[in-house]
Amino acid sequence: MKLFVGLGNPGRQYENTRHNIGFNVIDALSNRFNIPLNQTKFKGLFGSGIVKGEKVFLLKPLTYMNLSGESIRPLMDYYDMGIDDLLVIYDDLDLPTGKIRLRQKGSAGGHNGIKSTIAHTGTQEFKRVRVGISRPQNGMAITDYVLGRFLDEEQADIDQAVQKACDACGEWLEKPFLQVMNTYNQ
Repeated sequence: MKLFVGLGNPGRQYENTRHNIGFNVIDALSNRFNIPLNQTKFKGLFGSGIVKGEKVFLLKPLTYMNLSGESIRPLMDYYDMGIDDLLVIYDDLDLPTGKIRLRQKGSAGGHNGIKSTIAHTGTQEFKRVRVGISRPQNGMAITDYVLGRFLDEEQADIDQAVQKACDACGEWLEKPFLQVMNTYNQ
């Protein structure tokens, strides 16, 4: 069993913003894996299916970013999932736009969605795919930046990052995560 969670904020005003890159990856995985996000439970939008012989769950928490763990924990409990089954996809200010980085564990690094996930799972020991969105230029406030949309010149890099994140998720269904990390963290 594998649970892929993309972090973001619900609502049209947040669609395709930097902070919602996790939602974008889950939408792309939904298409790639042919798993419709057609269930609203556990304070989230989710779907499930079988991919490469593995039971796969896709989740977009609808709790707003800062409360993401309130959606993740109940779904994990209901399906009796262990922390090893969880992979969280989210935006990262400290990576260049379009770069992805996989990690097996780590601190929240100031990301409120990850703070909530750590609080509700009780551990930092869960897999992550971080998608780079860079830091704002010209003294722009972080909140305004992450809730803003990508610039036209960034879109190709973001589209490529979403596909690479999907590729990495797909490989995790067949290979150990450390091996997938070694492939994508170059």
